[in-house]
Amino acid sequence: MKKNKFVAYEGDNFTIEWYFDKNDKSAALEYYNELPSRQQSKLKNLFFIFANTGKMRNEEKFRYEGDQIYAFKPTPDRFLCFFYQGGKVIVTNAYEKKTDKMPVREKDRALKAKADYIKRCKEENYYD
Repeated sequence: MKKNKFVAYEGDNFTIEWYFDKNDKSAALEYYNELPSRQQSKLKNLFFIFANTGKMRNEEKFRYEGDQIYAFKPTPDRFLCFFYQGGKVIVTNAYEKKTDKMPVREKDRALKAKADYIKRCKEENYYD
């Protein structure tokens, strides 16, 4: 089933998934797969903590970025995401942090992915 292919981590409180577009492409997953194993481990640890406890107390590791977009922050990378019904956290895109402010285009990508995800879920064709 396609859904399982995109589950990054399933915990006691949340299931974290990679967003994928209509062509089954996941920019965030591709970014993750290109990271060195040490960086991948940092993100996996953040997913583990958040998905199982339902919270992240350290804003240096997980933070609200406005417009219902959040960021997992395994230094130096940023993985943008949003919450969805049923205890889902959908990771939309990722980038390497190079400046203090989030690039506008990255947040725009996250917002567009969120809108696409919600639309496709309502049409019941996201997981087909």
